[in-house]
Amino acid sequence: MNKKGIFQRFLPDFSHIKTISELIDKIHTITFEKNLDNISRTIAYQKYFLLHPEIKWSFLASMVSRNAGWNMCDLKGNWLNKILDEKMTKQLFLTYERANWLIFQDVFPQLLIYHYSTYRKKEMFHLLSEFFVSKFMRIEWEKFWRDRNEKRLVYSLIINEQNVIQKPVIEHPIYKRRVFSSKFFIFQDLFHFSSCIFPTVNGNLYGASVHNFRKLDQRINLGKSLYQILFQKELFPYFLQFSLETEPTGSRKDYERYMINSPGSRTPILRAVFPVVEHHRHLDDNWTGKIKPSWEQDPPQLKKIELTDWYVHKQYQLHSLICLNELLFNR
Repeated sequence: MNKKGIFQRFLPDFSHIKTISELIDKIHTITFEKNLDNISRTIAYQKYFLLHPEIKWSFLASMVSRNAGWNMCDLKGNWLNKILDEKMTKQLFLTYERANWLIFQDVFPQLLIYHYSTYRKKEMFHLLSEFFVSKFMRIEWEKFWRDRNEKRLVYSLIINEQNVIQKPVIEHPIYKRRVFSSKFFIFQDLFHFSSCIFPTVNGNLYGASVHNFRKLDQRINLGKSLYQILFQKELFPYFLQFSLETEPTGSRKDYERYMINSPGSRTPILRAVFPVVEHHRHLDDNWTGKIKPSWEQDPPQLKKIELTDWYVHKQYQLHSLICLNELLFNR
């Protein structure tokens, strides 16, 4: 496979760049273009992984990004639309969008600098400071360049991404009050109605339930668990097949069309219902905290990762509760 040819089709060619300032400008431009919305982010992560399969975090990010799109489009689907008003729908969408935009804005320059380093056959990670990337990640990229410890890099990127969103999203006063303290969010969190799903074209679903989302340690453990599921030797080919054969749209039809007993979520495609959002990154949001030893360790073993029946049950349970709510309060 001609990686240079694929890269030139995916992103502009770097070969003509002569100065560091040109490189920095180009990385800013590419990151801005690919960070347009959930769909563009999902595609960028996936294509990058195909170029650099040693950067396993990028495939994990693409599959988690698909889930973010499905969560966004649920807000405009036939079910949640019955219990969420327009204001709450907008706030929830902006929360998903802000978190995923921030992560991409932080990590994609890292991926491009790694690519450029491989192109030059010389590490260029000192340039990460130009993109306000944490000192922690600069050290981790330098270690990876020397040691090629792929799992360590995945864990480090998970630690980084979750710290990137902790202050500007999870702890932000507005999101904290309007979203993470809302009855809807607490209900979903307590009763495990949220999940991160890795589908296959044979209709089976794998993944993990999402709860205690506000806790940094919990999100880091979730990310590490998802990585372990995604790259299980016997399962990875099926997830890769799904990603290659299924264009991301944001609708849960992306994978429910493969299922025999689909719960029929009936969600729209993302670009039909949500606008492109303009974001700005505040430099005082950068994280510089200490790394807990537990963050770098393997997560607790999940008891169950095959979630097909569980997912269908939870969807029907949610639909039944929404119908009951309508019956009781909309008479």
